[in-house]
Amino acid sequence: MNKTQIKCLIVFAIFAIIGFGPISPGCLIGMTVVAFRPRWFWQLVVNLYADKTIATAQDISESQSQQTRKKCFLSILALFIVDIAPVPVTPVVAFAIILMRPKWFYRLVAVIYQKTRIIEANP
Repeated sequence: MNKTQIKCLIVFAIFAIIGFGPISPGCLIGMTVVAFRPRWFWQLVVNLYADKTIATAQDISESQSQQTRKKCFLSILALFIVDIAPVPVTPVVAFAIILMRPKWFYRLVAVIYQKTRIIEANP
């Protein structure tokens, strides 16, 4: 487990605690990231996957990125609606992604950010 994973787990643990109620901070941040693509989030994902080998060498078009962003935004919006229930769902999903670091998540973020970066590291 790297430092970025630990920091992310702490942040989402706090979000799980304060997320009881009508507003999910994790979903709001997720929708903002998908809509505005801040540089800090891409760097966070790169740091999260720093010691994991993932190849994303495909060219990503603007239309493909935009279509993926729309689908992600709608998915996070659905999570936001589900999170209104008394059990926070978003932090649980975030915990799974942070701990398991699935390749699909890195590739999804790479498409959203139109990145073709290849991470080569020891698994």
